[in-house]
Parts: sequence; C-alpha cells; structure tokens
Amino acid sequence: MTASNAILASLLPLVDDLARDVPEAERFRRLLEAMRQLVPCDASALLRLEGDELVPLAVDGLSLDTLGRRFRVNDYPRFRALLAQEGPTLFPSDSPLPDPYDGLVTGEPHLDVHDCMGCPLQVGGQPWGLVTLDALEAGRFDAADLEALRAFASLAGATVAASDRMRGLERVAERERSRAEGFRLAAGQAPARRLTGLSPAFRHLTEDIATVAHSDLTVLVRGETGTGKELVAQAIHAASSRADRPLIAVNCAALPEQLLESELFGHVRGAFSGATTDRRGKFELADHGTLFLDEVADLSLGAQAALLRVMQSGQLQRVGSDREHRVDVRIIAASNRDLADEVRAGRCRADFYHRLSVYPLVVPALRERGNDVLLLAGRFLEESRARLGLPGVRLANEAQALLLAWSWPGNVRELEHTIGRACLKGLARVGRGKVLVIETGDLDLVGPMTPPAPHPETPPRGADALPLRAALELYERQRIEDALARHDGNWAAAARELGMDRANLRRSASRLGLD
Repeated sequence: MTASNAILASLLPLVDDLARDVPEAERFRRLLEAMRQLVPCDASALLRLEGDELVPLAVDGLSLDTLGRRFRVNDYPRFRALLAQEGPTLFPSDSPLPDPYDGLVTGEPHLDVHDCMGCPLQVGGQPWGLVTLDALEAGRFDAADLEALRAFASLAGATVAASDRMRGLERVAERERSRAEGFRLAAGQAPARRLTGLSPAFRHLTEDIATVAHSDLTVLVRGETGTGKELVAQAIHAASSRADRPLIAVNCAALPEQLLESELFGHVRGAFSGATTDRRGKFELADHGTLFLDEVADLSLGAQAALLRVMQSGQLQRVGSDREHRVDVRIIAASNRDLADEVRAGRCRADFYHRLSVYPLVVPALRERGNDVLLLAGRFLEESRARLGLPGVRLANEAQALLLAWSWPGNVRELEHTIGRACLKGLARVGRGKVLVIETGDLDLVGPMTPPAPHPETPPRGADALPLRAALELYERQRIEDALARHDGNWAAAARELGMDRANLRRSASRLGLD
C-alpha cells in the first residue's frame, strides 16, 4: 500500500464519524490518533486559529493543562513560522527557536522537545489552524515523515472543513462572540474570558447556555462564589441575537440604597442635590441588549419592587421625572444564594423570584469538575507567562496531582490566584531565562485534601495524616483504579478519561504497583 493510500485508509473512519455525528472533541482526538499511526511521535496536537491565538482542540501525549492554554502566535516563533508556510516544516533539532511544548510532554515535565514538525491546515484557501508533532529524541523525523504529513494535512483540512459545516450554529455563535468582543473593547472594557472545560458537569452547563441563549427568557444563574457566574452571563449574551448590543453589568451588592433607583433608572437635572444634568440609567444603556444583575439577592425588598415593575412592563421613569421611557432589555441575574430559601426567610419577594427564575441555571463548583482544574490551570499559567515575560511555565507532576486533590472552596477564582502566586514564587526561586516548573511548594496549598468521590460506590480514602508525597501517590492510585474500574479494565478508555497517553498511564500504574 502506498503512503497516500495508507493515509486515505486512516481517514476513512473519520468520514464515518461525520456521518454518525460523533462529538467534535472525539472526532479530533481520532484525527490525531490516525496521524500518530502514520508518523510515530511522542506528542501531537491539533490547534485552531482564532484571531491572533492558537487554541488546542485535541492533544495526544501532552499534559492535560495544554488544552486550557491559548497560545498567542506572536509569542511563539515556531508557531509563527509554521503558519507562514503553505506546507509542512521540520525544524532542525538544534534550532534556537523555543518549542511551545517544552516540558509539556506527559510524564516528562523537565525534558525539552528535540524534534518538531508541523503543517498548517487550510480551509477555503485560508489558514484554519495547525497540526504539530514532537519527539523527545533528536533526529526522529525525516523527509518521508514530512511527505506523509503533507498528504495527511491535505485530507485533514477537508475533514475539519466538513466538521465546521456541521457546526453551523456554533460558527454563527462564534461570529456573534467576536462582535460582542469588539463592542467590549470599543467601550474600553477588558477582553472577555471564555468558559473552559471538558467535564460532564461543564458540558451540561454549556448545553444549558446553548439552549437558552437564542431566546429572550430571563435567566437566573446560581453558583458558589468564584465559579464564574459573570462569564456564564457573557456567554449567554454573546450567543444571543443581542450580541451586537451592550451587555451592562450591575453589582447589586455595591449599590447604596439611596442611589439605586438613579443608577438603574437614571435621573433628570435637579432631581436631587448633585444632579446637575440628565443621566440615563443602566436599563436605558442596555436598551435592546442585556442587563446583568450580579448578587441580586442583596437587593432590598423595596428595590425588588421597583425592579419588578420595569421587568413586567418594560417602562421606567427617571428619578425626578413623570415621563415614561420604554426599554427592551433582557435580564440575566446571578446569586451565590438560593433565592427560594431567601423567599422562605422573607428576604426576597416571591413574585420577584418567579420573575427572575424563568430559566434557572446552576454553575458547578470547581470540585465537581474533575480534570477541568488542569485545563483552567493551563489557561492561568499561560496568562502568567505572558504577564511576567517568561519563556514558559509548566506544572510538575506532583503539582498537577495536588491541584486535582485540592477541594477549592474558593473555586476558579481561588485557582487563578493560586497559579498567579505560584508563578511569582517560582520565579523568585529559579530566576528568569528558562522554562519555569511549578513545584508543590510554590502552590502553597496547606490543609486536608478532599477530592470529590469520583463514583458513588467508591469509599472515601483519607490522606490527611500522610506525608505530602505519599498522599499524592495515594490520590493518583485512587484515580487510576477508579478509572479502570469504570471502564472494565480498558486501559485506552481509562487513559482518555484521565487525559493521558495510554503508554504513560501504563508507566504510572507500574510505578504505583498497579500494572
């Protein structure tokens, strides 16, 4: 069989995947798997170009936190060089250009990549993204591998193009997000972050967002402090038909009672001392857009009554004026408290609660999201790398295990602060000029490790009394055993759940005495 025929044969299952509507993440994972069968390597990745960033869609043999990173092309000379070519590029093993994946190969955090090649994927004559292959051994790739990659990239481009056609609604949503982002930047606001995750709890959340976004229903977002409720509101707005109109956020907890009506509904000149001009309120600013009411449980009963009237009629009066103003505003409210409990306690009006909770949506706590902790850590590591001007920041294996084992009472916000602090501590420890590897001591997480039980039948196993390394090994053993049990001893399926390469999972299991 010729190389071209072998490549064609390897992609036939992907055509079947398209016909069966296999989830996109799984389709891309199989695309990488087919490529690695043709060109053996230690790591591979499929990245989509979004603006000036490359976003990993699937990785094989790379640390799971890679999927949470967004690589700014201008910060990575090798990515920039790959995108500048029409065909594949093989970098010399002694190339002075830093490799974006140094230290990210699964199970080998301190080893740098020595052989690297990649190829841009074209869709409609435009760069869609990249496929990359890396090896820890110098001289692994040769001219024959380049030709195989060239043929594979051509067919893979057709595969991702077909996938994009099937993602029609998602592509429309992406365009709306882009428009919304342009509006935010024009208004002088900070760029919005995207929701990041792959866990079942996260997928359920994104399905809820997709369901309600295209309607005008009022949404009540509930979740613990630090879970990302405002990001959920931004995602709903960005995927809605109002995306090109403003999203106005109001922190209800920060509004003084005496200024609340003026802030929300506006005022006219002379309405009160200091009102020297007419001023529009948040409702008018959000006309034909979305108003996000954060910490809505902190509103007084009187403020709830005033808001309820506007929500019911779409009409408001500025403070000091009898003139009615009509507004068309979608409401998204958020609270870290259960408003039904607040109603029973007499702190929330029942009619106000029912008006808000037309579509209730719960944001899961970080401890319920499994490996999403590492994806989010990857995103925060990349942000810290850019902010501190470092060549790269990686997590040691023990640090990854500790992040997974922590209970995260402060949720995503606590993780963000932990990673930012760890990068500063690590930088003070080793200095600049080389890839920074975050160790457990840099994370400064002290206390009991209370990971969520991965399965209701799995008995809890305490680790509080053990030394740190022994506790981490116990946790790692528990995760592997549970994954294998759920998949009836299928190593490949367990490796996919754990975000690991199967060979590396075998090595870890052998080290822990499980093989």
